[in-house]
Amino acid sequence: MDGHTDNYGEDSYNEGLSLKRANVVADAWAMGGQIPRSNLTTQGLGKKYPIASNKTAQGRAENRRVAVVITTP
Repeated sequence: MDGHTDNYGEDSYNEGLSLKRANVVADAWAMGGQIPRSNLTTQGLGKKYPIASNKTAQGRAENRRVAVVITTP
């Protein structure tokens, strides 16, 4: 689970926020499914990888997200 933020705020704050965001999603997946939490990894990427422009409210909202990355062992 890769957490992301928009470009507002300090880098260290956004990295922590994006990690918290990813952890919340991973915890929800573990509680709601048959996936052990230990099998889910998280990282906070902050504002490094926007998918939309941060110049508009819509773009900033799109950048505040968690991307689920599925890999095989």
